[in-house]
Amino acid sequence: MEALETISTRALSELEKGARGKVIKITATGELRRRLLDMGVVPGTEVAVAGAAPLGDPIEVKVKGYHLSLRKKEAAAILVEHLK
Repeated sequence: MEALETISTRALSELEKGARGKVIKITATGELRRRLLDMGVVPGTEVAVAGAAPLGDPIEVKVKGYHLSLRKKEAAAILVEHLK
């Protein structure tokens, strides 16, 4: 019997600079959810943390070839599978 890989799921806001992840789920609702989806943050999309402001908020992520700045609270509503 094959061992199943454990999926390391965490909020996008928890990833450190240079880390990559694949969007699993967006827990935000309403206008924020629509805005994230419109910007290309959809399940299955790969994202990478490009950096953060000096005090840690907002963070900059690279998604679909462009850079996007998100507040920590907004990034916390995006669940990702941590990629190695």
